[in-house]
Amino acid sequence: MKAALEIAAAVRSGKVSATQVLEDCLADIAARAAPLLAVTRVLEERAREEAARIDALVAEGTDPGTLAGVPYGVKDLFDVAGLPTTAGSTIYADAPPATEDAQAVARLRDAGAVLVATLNMDEFAYGFATINAAHGTTRNPHDPSRLAGGSSGGSAAVVAAGLLPFSLGSDTNGSVRVPASLTGTYGLKPTHADLPLEGVFPFAKSFDDIGPFTTTMADMACIWEVLSGHAAAQEGPRQRIARLGGRFRENADPEQLAAIDAIAPDAPLIELPDIARARSAAFLITACEGGALHREALAKDALAFDPATRDRLIAGALLPPDLYEEAQAFRAGYRAQVLALTADFDVLLAPATPCVAPPVDDPRIEIDGKLVPARADLGIHTQPITFTGLPSLAVPLYRPGRLPLGLQLIGRPNGEADLFRFAMQLEQRGIIGSTPPAGAETIVAGTPPVAV
Repeated sequence: MKAALEIAAAVRSGKVSATQVLEDCLADIAARAAPLLAVTRVLEERAREEAARIDALVAEGTDPGTLAGVPYGVKDLFDVAGLPTTAGSTIYADAPPATEDAQAVARLRDAGAVLVATLNMDEFAYGFATINAAHGTTRNPHDPSRLAGGSSGGSAAVVAAGLLPFSLGSDTNGSVRVPASLTGTYGLKPTHADLPLEGVFPFAKSFDDIGPFTTTMADMACIWEVLSGHAAAQEGPRQRIARLGGRFRENADPEQLAAIDAIAPDAPLIELPDIARARSAAFLITACEGGALHREALAKDALAFDPATRDRLIAGALLPPDLYEEAQAFRAGYRAQVLALTADFDVLLAPATPCVAPPVDDPRIEIDGKLVPARADLGIHTQPITFTGLPSLAVPLYRPGRLPLGLQLIGRPNGEADLFRFAMQLEQRGIIGSTPPAGAETIVAGTPPVAV
């Protein structure tokens, strides 16, 4: 599928109708999506109504918006009017339907985008693998025997496969950046709470954010502008770059480190303090807030939860409040320390994941010489950044014909525009870039998505 901005330009000019773009998209999803186990619901009726509205605006000479006629999907925790918001769980499959769209969905609709599908995720966004008991394990389009990452794996997979030009996910500890790295897409975790969270099923309010997946930086900047209401400046002073050292130089693929050093060979190497403690505190805060959120449902029917999710939520619900308060106090001091340490730099370079996508049949990765569960530890490099609330953009190294691998570009608070400009420079130099998967015919059979 073409990039979002290319589709929108064609629709606005009348070269193609939004309805035709949509019907082609629906046909492609029907033909290719099922084996990926990435789509949970296809919203055919709604999408056709939205596309028809765009075509009517074009016909009357009214600008239908920046994203006119562009199809997209959302992780299955965004409110969609008329549908239950399941957050990837069967517990809420029959919940009362949402009365209105999530604010992010409403902003995209106002910009002319057409919502086509809801997308697979780890139950309640608790994991880095998109292993879902109800909908299956989302497959990586570059190698269907491998994970797509999570918890926004469905959102990453449909974009990587070319089924949709962009999608929305959520990122609490790396749930956008991890699947972006493993599927070769761009993925943004914005400055904490900068993009609208209204109508998004929460996981851990201290860290929750939403962010887009795209295959081009131009699309990423445009969608961020629509969602944030900010302008992404195209020009500015030369960015000051630093490389993150210490734990960020460990448990990384040699090609990630080589790329970072080639991008900024003279940039200073900064070591953030207490990375292990920061990650432990992030785990604790996440567990406490997640456990508290689901305490009542766990007490009512714990067996209804995915066992892998249930045990961690119960453990979080049992943590003492003073331990949570201690972790939050540490976080406040840690954030101030990191901001002071990095104050002279606009972009920090780090790996996004420690490795390429692990296999579905053995979802483990090597950390410090030991095999550990991917579902818990693929976020080893993203979680400490989330802890600070800083914006972080996952970008795919240009690796045609090989499994994807990504970097993080980390910015100042509200420094997304700097990240975008720097990423566009790397994209123009051919250092980063999304490549389509090869060998799609090898995808194994799966369960078709449900049309709504």
